[in-house]
Amino acid sequence: MRLRNKPGAMDTIIANPQYILTDGSQWRGKWQDRFEKEQPIHIEVGSGKGQFIVEMAKAHPDINYISIELQTNAMISVLEKQLEEKLPNLQLLLVNGADLTDFFADGEVSQVYLNFSDPWPKKKHEKRRLTFKTFLKTYETISKPKAQLHFKTDNQGLFEYSLASLSRYGMTLNQVWLDLHHSDYEGNIMTEYEEKFSAKGQPIYRLEATFNNK
Repeated sequence: MRLRNKPGAMDTIIANPQYILTDGSQWRGKWQDRFEKEQPIHIEVGSGKGQFIVEMAKAHPDINYISIELQTNAMISVLEKQLEEKLPNLQLLLVNGADLTDFFADGEVSQVYLNFSDPWPKKKHEKRRLTFKTFLKTYETISKPKAQLHFKTDNQGLFEYSLASLSRYGMTLNQVWLDLHHSDYEGNIMTEYEEKFSAKGQPIYRLEATFNNK
């Protein structure tokens, strides 16, 4: 979905360095210093307009969250939510999620969220899917031993691909939901896309998996 340009978006981003960075490389290995408390760090790669990660930060004050998004017009929406909430456990990073090792040290992250990522359905674009093996390697590198990856999508093809990709990579699939909203899962926080798709009656797929790094 193409997002409408928001006038003054970059000015707002530049004016709020306490919440958002356009280059986080200087904080590599030092992200805890940007938070009020030293707590486990969870990241969402591709935050969209930020409903999920803002609500997660509100619901779990004992965890530090970092929103990662490439599109300025999406990230400004996350920043606007944060300027209203002023959550001490939420930071924003406007960068390309493919380069995470430039921004996070080995073992700095405790959990990774992927929500409604671009499915890149054509076979020739497989390497762009955020559950492709090179991305999994990146997540594993920046994560603590036995960190988890949580993934949600409405796209059945991407979900099936991701199940196979994670299994081939050697991850442990802890739980799989083929219709999340009609399951007994509790505490689900929806993204904007999730609300839209579920309202149309589309099933939401979800998984939790563990990296087997030591």
